[in-house]
Amino acid sequence: MNFNVLEKLCKANSPSGFENEVREIIIEEIKGCTDNVKIDNIGNLLVFKRGKATPNVKLLLSAHMDEVGFIVTDITKSGFLTFSPVGGIFPSAVYGNSVVVGKNRIKGVITTKPVHLLSAKESNAFCEFDELYIDIGAKDKDQAEKYVSFGDFVVFDSFFVADESIIKSKALDDRIGCAILIDMIKENLPFDIYFSFVVQEEVGLRGAKVAAYQIKPDACVVVEATTACDILNVSEEKVVCQLNKGAVVAFADKGTIYDRKYVNSALQIAKFNNLKVQLKKMVVGGNDSAAINVSGFGVRTIALSLPCRYLHTAFSAISVKDVENTERLLRLLCREIAF
Repeated sequence: MNFNVLEKLCKANSPSGFENEVREIIIEEIKGCTDNVKIDNIGNLLVFKRGKATPNVKLLLSAHMDEVGFIVTDITKSGFLTFSPVGGIFPSAVYGNSVVVGKNRIKGVITTKPVHLLSAKESNAFCEFDELYIDIGAKDKDQAEKYVSFGDFVVFDSFFVADESIIKSKALDDRIGCAILIDMIKENLPFDIYFSFVVQEEVGLRGAKVAAYQIKPDACVVVEATTACDILNVSEEKVVCQLNKGAVVAFADKGTIYDRKYVNSALQIAKFNNLKVQLKKMVVGGNDSAAINVSGFGVRTIALSLPCRYLHTAFSAISVKDVENTERLLRLLCREIAF
């Protein structure tokens, strides 16, 4: 894994509907390594790379480019910004966080009524989004409008840290999937593979529907991040997956019942090659598989996910060892599926 590429991807500001920054980075990274690159009408980046052989199965690897974020809905007379979430974010996860607003990259902070003015009832309750606002330091609405407009995107303003054991950043969901696919595109592939870097996963799997309709694959591996719950105050039976235990494979989640043969193959390949792998313990969550699986005449689908702590917050965390295990397992599984 090239952590420099991952850092560029994570630092890009690309919530759902504004994926162009990430898409441009990917295009630059894969330049000269593909046989066909297309940007479709919704903004998906569709890539084909010819390998040394033609597989028996038309295989698609997919990851989404967008991250959760916010959108500016109004500017108050005092120059504060009101906003709405884009994707699944809880209000309790955003208060006090630094954010970046729009293409001008205006810095701000999410805030609400000062803590010393809260009533006892208010201090024990989480704010709702309509009680929060973004302070960019403007003295009034006129000044704010010089820098910010209605409909501007907002993302968390956070740093990227990677060492020999852990990676911490915003937007690892699913920039880590994008980085893994970039790695594969840069290689000499053993057979032909299609790749889709899709938009708007966080708001309803919209890009995946369009991508699958165009590519018409027989099989798909979705490379994603999924919630690691190996943290304090989570009971053992609700620890869906854990860091440093390898790639996560699910039999089912809220959107997809995965291809049982592919799931069993992934588990057997991992065991035979001494790779760590873990089964998702609960039927929760979902990803682009739900759209791809039922597209066209149906697509045999599996998801390989990276366990990730603190999804959909300003900072998430993944294990370097899990990245390495997932990349190796993906390559071996692709060969099994393709032939």
